[in-house]
Amino acid sequence: MNQTVPTSRERPHVLKIEQNAEHEEQELEFELTYQRTLTTQQRFELMFRKSREMMEAILRHGYRKPFEIIKRP
Repeated sequence: MNQTVPTSRERPHVLKIEQNAEHEEQELEFELTYQRTLTTQQRFELMFRKSREMMEAILRHGYRKPFEIIKRP
């Protein structure tokens, strides 16, 4: 198992594991290490970008906002 966590923020973080192997604990530790390298602003930017990507995927696959109930007098 090779785990690479670069110190430079410009390079992507890469976790290499064997195929078909269970490495949940290593993956979690890798993700936490990566998250600790981010500033608060970078975390929020990542969160907003991922939220936008999820919304685009939802719309692309035909799921939309639920309809709103309009009360008439």
